[in-house]
Amino acid sequence: MNTEQIRAILAEHGRLTTPVEDLEDTSDLYHSGLTSLATVGLMLALEDEFDIEFPDSALSRKTFTSIESIAEVIEELVE
Repeated sequence: MNTEQIRAILAEHGRLTTPVEDLEDTSDLYHSGLTSLATVGLMLALEDEFDIEFPDSALSRKTFTSIESIAEVIEELVE
C-alpha cells in the first residue's frame, strides 16, 4: 500500500496540528490533532481516491488511529 497517497490526503483533509511529514506511519493521528469531524472528511476523500467504501465495521477510531492502520484497512478493501 502506498502510504504517500494516504499522507497527501491526510495533509489536505486531516486538519492535523502536526505536519504530516513529521509523522511516522505508526504515529497516533488523534494525538496529532485529528478530530472526529476531520475523520469524516478524511474517510470520504480516501473513498474517492481508492474507489472503495468503508463498511460500518471499519468506521471506528481504531481504523483511523495511524497511517498504518488506514493503509491496512484500505488494502483489505481493495482486494
